[in-house]
Amino acid sequence: MFKRIKEAITGVAAGTVIYLVIKGVDITPVLLLAGMGVLAYWLVEKKGLIPSTLGGKGYLPPVNVSFADIGGQDIAIRELKEALDFLLRSAQAEAMGIRPLKGILLSGPPGTGKTLMAKAAATFTEAIFLEASGSEFIEMYAGVGAQRVRGIFNRARDLARRRQKKRAVIFIDELEVLGGKRGSHASHLEYDQTLNQLLVEMDGLKSSHDVQILLIGATNRPDLLDPALLRPGRFDRQVRVDLPDREGRLAILKLHTANKPLAPATDLETLARETFGFSGAHLESVANEAAILALREKAAYITRAHLMEAVDKVMLGEKLGRKPTPDELDRLAIHEAGHALAGELLRPCSVAHVTITSRGQALGYTRQKPEHDIYLYTREYLESQIDICLAGAVAETMLLGSRSTGSMNDFKEAIRLARVIITSGLSDLGVVAEENLTKEQMHAASTDIIGRQEARVAALLQPHRRVLKELAGLLVEKETVTGAELRSLLAGQARAS
Repeated sequence: MFKRIKEAITGVAAGTVIYLVIKGVDITPVLLLAGMGVLAYWLVEKKGLIPSTLGGKGYLPPVNVSFADIGGQDIAIRELKEALDFLLRSAQAEAMGIRPLKGILLSGPPGTGKTLMAKAAATFTEAIFLEASGSEFIEMYAGVGAQRVRGIFNRARDLARRRQKKRAVIFIDELEVLGGKRGSHASHLEYDQTLNQLLVEMDGLKSSHDVQILLIGATNRPDLLDPALLRPGRFDRQVRVDLPDREGRLAILKLHTANKPLAPATDLETLARETFGFSGAHLESVANEAAILALREKAAYITRAHLMEAVDKVMLGEKLGRKPTPDELDRLAIHEAGHALAGELLRPCSVAHVTITSRGQALGYTRQKPEHDIYLYTREYLESQIDICLAGAVAETMLLGSRSTGSMNDFKEAIRLARVIITSGLSDLGVVAEENLTKEQMHAASTDIIGRQEARVAALLQPHRRVLKELAGLLVEKETVTGAELRSLLAGQARAS
């Protein structure tokens, strides 16, 4: 905004001067006034009364964010604190001959708390905090990006001196935009010039300066960064900020529900177990959406039902107003019943609920809750996942005699899992390099795996044909069936037999 105002004022002033010269007016007073205006602006900017267009936004303290406000990242926080201790104990570090850290790179998926950790780092070290995005440094005009890099470092030093601070933290988000590999933008050397200036500034960070500057960068794609940026002496520490595990998700949920009226019987541990793969941002959204649902219903407390509904909304989107025909509804119910029944038979007590309520791009959905977070997959596990994907189409064939396009995404996921089996060396082909397989070989191996699993699913569901029909009927009637109701149907069949 300030940049646009300055450009507009400059254009108007230049036009006015040219017009006066053409008219033969003495412009000496105008030039004196313009000079006084420039001097006044420079003095005001130096005093920090308005934000600099080249220096980012400065905070002291940075929105009062501390490490206690960040859940689920204990390892990353511990590693970051260890690096920050060199700033706090700079005299002891220098006495030991320890070179000060110049940069810390936070890498990980979106929504895991990298920005919060950078702000908490500034609070922890009692430092001036400036933040900017990598895209703010990139311009089509040569030299502008490099000037902005110099500007944010100079502004950090000026703010620290003015407020009598010895430390400053500069945080650059989306660092891959600014620090991408040189030569990858052949038609635009401005990117390379801007990165070169950043490298120079980082090389100039010395412990003898009256202000210690720590650069913290955040990126989702560390593989895109220039190697010169990652070498020791620039970004000395790389801290992985990954998706939280179950204990981490529980800690995050407790943080985000601390200011919300939860019902006494609400079990956050179960919710943490059922949200595998959620980031901190996802979990914050779940807590927020649950509160919105409770407010919409004018409920005094947020219940488990609100939280479960919020999980589905965050994963798939809002409910849609689609009204399938009765025939489509029957087919959809049979399809989802197949997924749910196969999931429950392969992994007992894993199905949380199954629904034929349309959300986002999904006409129906079966949600399973893993007993533990899983990071390594066996062939048996991947094959069972393929079975669950295929179960919807198999159920349609079993009860209706035909399939529908509703299985398209299921088949895509089954093919992806089959490729994982092949490329991981878990298939009958043994250990192979993916690039050495032709398309025909990959297709044949994938088809063989999927065909074998499809036959297995048919054999799995056939003895439970009656339960499949009953579950589909319940879905048509109620739209949503819980895992407990599904297990009750299976128990009833077991007693009858």
